[in-house]
Amino acid sequence: MDPFSIFNISSDAAFEEKALEVFKFQFENNKVYRSFCDLLFKHPSDVHSITDIPFMPVEFFKNHKVLSSSKDIQQTFVSSGTTNSIHSQHHITDLKVYEKSFTKGFEKFYGAVKDYTILALLPSYLERKDSSLVYMVQDMITQSNKPDSGFYLEDLKGLKATLLKLENKEQKTLLLGVSYALLDLIEFHQFELKHSFVMETGGMKGRRKELIKSELHALLKKGFGVKSIHSEYGMTELLSQAYSKGDGVFSTPPWMRVLIRDTEDALTILPKEKTGGINVIDLANVHSCAFIATQDLGKIRKNGQFELLGRFDQSDIRGCNLMLL
Repeated sequence: MDPFSIFNISSDAAFEEKALEVFKFQFENNKVYRSFCDLLFKHPSDVHSITDIPFMPVEFFKNHKVLSSSKDIQQTFVSSGTTNSIHSQHHITDLKVYEKSFTKGFEKFYGAVKDYTILALLPSYLERKDSSLVYMVQDMITQSNKPDSGFYLEDLKGLKATLLKLENKEQKTLLLGVSYALLDLIEFHQFELKHSFVMETGGMKGRRKELIKSELHALLKKGFGVKSIHSEYGMTELLSQAYSKGDGVFSTPPWMRVLIRDTEDALTILPKEKTGGINVIDLANVHSCAFIATQDLGKIRKNGQFELLGRFDQSDIRGCNLMLL
């Protein structure tokens, strides 16, 4: 099937139709997912809507090669985590699908990448060469084609000077950073940003005491002089991202959906405004698995946006949006 057809989805009906098509394709072509469906006695003849689709536990990416394609693997993204933990591996057979997904996803909520200077403060991620987040940001920095776009590592002095210069030029700027590094920056200098927005990717990486999300955002809003802190919801096992423009409320691009499952019965999908486990349909994962049961807790609002409320107690520490709201 054509993986790029998912980017033409423009309605709920089109999403449902494409999701059922992808389910059938992955049932037939993904040995790991097929085995999981067989254990649940869920076959295409039993699946008539997206709520019937089995969602594979995200942990499968730690111990199995999750592939729906026989093409050569172009890149393997590996999850962050503690030193002794088993890391997820997401094998990618077509990087163009990932590039299209993160570019179109960002542009849906923020406009053209080329309009922004992109400043990345991701020191802990840059220590690894197999981070999907670093791959995404590096590609967006290239797309932005701005002389000041780039990774700033531990150079807080240089980053401060660049931010202030861009503010004076009234240049639209995205400052994207891991939480502890953003806190380091505002302890070094207090800003009053008017032409920049700040996006945190979650995680203290053991560098600082964990904070509840509202406390973290309050500190960042004061330190950067902004009205809201943006967030990105993504993970190694996904090729799409949801975005929050503030208050921890996330929106998904048209080819991605979040459903909420009952924490006591994983096969039961809950109605809106009920809290449970987050299931993600990411149709950009056409060559791996598009239907994933995460270890995150959340709920869907009436308007279809979702809130991230924390993680299951027994789940591993990971880099993306750990903190409770």
